[in-house]
Order: sequence, then structure tokens, then C-alpha cells
Amino acid sequence: MMHFILLFSRQGKLRLQKWYITVPEKEKKKITREVIQTILVRNQKTSSFVEWRDLKLVYKRYASLYFCCAVEDGDNELLTLETVHRFVEVLDKYFGNEYSSCPNKAWMNKVCELDIIFNFEKAYFLLDELLIGGEIQDTSKLSVVKAIEDSDMLQETMEEYLNKPAF
Repeated sequence: MMHFILLFSRQGKLRLQKWYITVPEKEKKKITREVIQTILVRNQKTSSFVEWRDLKLVYKRYASLYFCCAVEDGDNELLTLETVHRFVEVLDKYFGNEYSSCPNKAWMNKVCELDIIFNFEKAYFLLDELLIGGEIQDTSKLSVVKAIEDSDMLQETMEEYLNKPAF
């Protein structure tokens, strides 16, 4: 089971965090700081798996973002890495449309940090469609993105309805 997932920049700025276990806020900050430091000091050519405390950290860098998951010692690291990659693909598929905040998106093939910064609520929604309780919920990129796009459409429809004058 996944304990948490963190997205952070190369400068160590936390962009997204999702916890699947109950941890006090003070401990979350301490863990986050320690995990980020552990990952950032590693050489890029080293393994994407780190034994940390009684967990395994599985991470991957895409553009300027690190995606890091903490899983139990007995969990499959490659499956976790595949889950991280699936999340990146879902983000890329969603933000690759008209929603992207990144300049020159045509040459980029992965979600960029600005997408997460300016649309963090959508990133959380996408993560919640993909993972529930630290376990993979849906492996289909299309169904995850469609669920969020349907939600966007419903929100736009409601806003239009509420903005119409009442006669």
C-alpha cells in the first residue's frame, strides 16, 4: 500500500502531496523535508528506489518535477513506478489540451510545473480518480481524463446557469 505521494521541484518546493495514512501535521512536514532532501542529493544515474526507514521510496523525475511515492517494504517497486508513470501520462493528457499553462507546449511531452502550480485542484482530482486509499483505482487514462472533463463541463454549465438573469 502506498503511504504518500509527493510532487516537488528540483529546488525542493513541494507542489502536491497526498497522504494515505494518518500522520500529524508536524510529522508530515518533517517527513516531507527529509524525503525531499534524500531524493535531491542522489545522483541522477542512481536507482529510482531508496530504502528509507521501514518504507521504500520510489521516485522518477519528469522535466523539473520529481514524483515520489512511499510504499511498504513488500510492495512491488516496478508496479509503483508504473503507477507514477500512469499519473504523469494522465496529467499530460489532461493538461496537453487547452488547459495547459506552459509556454511552447507543442514541443513538451510531459506535464510541466506550471500546470501543477496554476491548476493544483485539477491535479488532485486526477490523482483521486487514479488512486483511492493508496491503491490504483483505474488504469485507463481515457476514463480518468473523461471523468475530469465531464466534471469541468458540469461546472461550466452550472456557472452559465447561475450567471443567467432570472426573469
